[in-house]
Amino acid sequence: MTHERRVFLLALLSGLPAVVVVLLLLWTGARTARLEWTVTAFVVVVWLGAAAALRERVVRPLQTLSNMLAAIKEEDFSMRARGARTDDALGLAFFEVNTLGQTLREQRLGAQEATALLARVMEEIDVAVFAFDDERRLRLVNRAGASLLAEPAERTVGRDAAALGLAECLEGEAPRVLDAAFPGGAGRWEIRRSAFRLGGRPHQLLVLSDLSRALREEEREATRRLVRVLGHEINNSLAPIKSVAESLQRLATRGGGLMTPPRGVAAASGAGRAADARGRPDDGDDLTRGLALIAGRAESLSRFMASYARLARLPPPKLQPLDVATWVRRVVGLERRLAVVVAAGPDAVIQADGDQLDQLLINLVDNAVDAALESGMERGVEVGWRRDRKFVEVWVRDEGPGIADTGNLFVPFFTTKPEGSGIGLALSRQIAEAHGGSLTLSNRGEGQGAEARLRLPAAGGAPG
Repeated sequence: MTHERRVFLLALLSGLPAVVVVLLLLWTGARTARLEWTVTAFVVVVWLGAAAALRERVVRPLQTLSNMLAAIKEEDFSMRARGARTDDALGLAFFEVNTLGQTLREQRLGAQEATALLARVMEEIDVAVFAFDDERRLRLVNRAGASLLAEPAERTVGRDAAALGLAECLEGEAPRVLDAAFPGGAGRWEIRRSAFRLGGRPHQLLVLSDLSRALREEEREATRRLVRVLGHEINNSLAPIKSVAESLQRLATRGGGLMTPPRGVAAASGAGRAADARGRPDDGDDLTRGLALIAGRAESLSRFMASYARLARLPPPKLQPLDVATWVRRVVGLERRLAVVVAAGPDAVIQADGDQLDQLLINLVDNAVDAALESGMERGVEVGWRRDRKFVEVWVRDEGPGIADTGNLFVPFFTTKPEGSGIGLALSRQIAEAHGGSLTLSNRGEGQGAEARLRLPAAGGAPG
């Protein structure tokens, strides 16, 4: 039996004794039949009406409370009960339900704002964040993570960690540092993991932080400071040295008194040695050659410091549309020592600074040609490019001896060439990263030689 029926029956039972007494008194007296039936009908109607009214008075508030609780369960906190008051038992119940709805509404708004803020922060931070379920399927990824996978988030969610190339990151100890290459970038990564539960199921949170870029920024900043200090000090020394050396060279050429050693030196050396020093006819030539060497060396050191200073003064790129095929063929056409093969790729356009990328590709081609010539190859250098939905990758391959020390490739001032300055690759990678790309150099796996890979963002979206 329902609660409503029980309330109605109790209301009928509560009035039943009075109705029975009234009807007995009515029907046992000497009264007309019309009066008896009229009074009987009136008493029964009032009795049933009072019971029904009592039932409604009890049931309706309960239905109101039920509807409000159902709305709260559906997260609709806009409903309010009328008659909420604190000096009445039923009104107090309505008041508490209204207060509960208002509190939950404020909490939901706060949770939504916090969630929106968290989502915003996750999208903006330069750290790749992934969430995997107990089956190692991706359930959440932020913008940096999608960029690292080189795929939009909607295409990666639901895929297995192994298919995404992240299975190794979910294994082993954490935190730890790992050298790894992903579709969207390569370098040194710090791996952090933590466990949490969502919907009652265990999940793993994976965070990948790119240490290479931060370390290179620190390295470049230290290099800038070093170059500024060295440039100031060395240039202050080289300028007067060069000036004095040129003056001495002019005096020696005119045959001035510089041919005679100072008097103190002659006395200490003995009269005969002084006479011999004054009498040698080639002293002037030696002095001239020595001073010329000083001047030349000073000029060489000035050029040396100027080339290093380029690392600290690289301007921001001026981005303009650049056709990849035209750019590659133009740079390859500048090489005269060896015939470089161009492997034609698809049509591709990038937003880039043409002058800076020319300098970058010239460095890569020069290095490849040097390596090929070192191995005695008349050919053996190939340049080509490919593109995917978001990136253009330009590669330069050679058949030289390969790279012996890959750890120092991009260290500024490190070089294995007798005439090298050690800034070519460091400057090239700085240019690539200023364009939002990356530069890697490694030994070729299928044969001898090395391969440089320049990865740059493509313009115009996916290829048609």
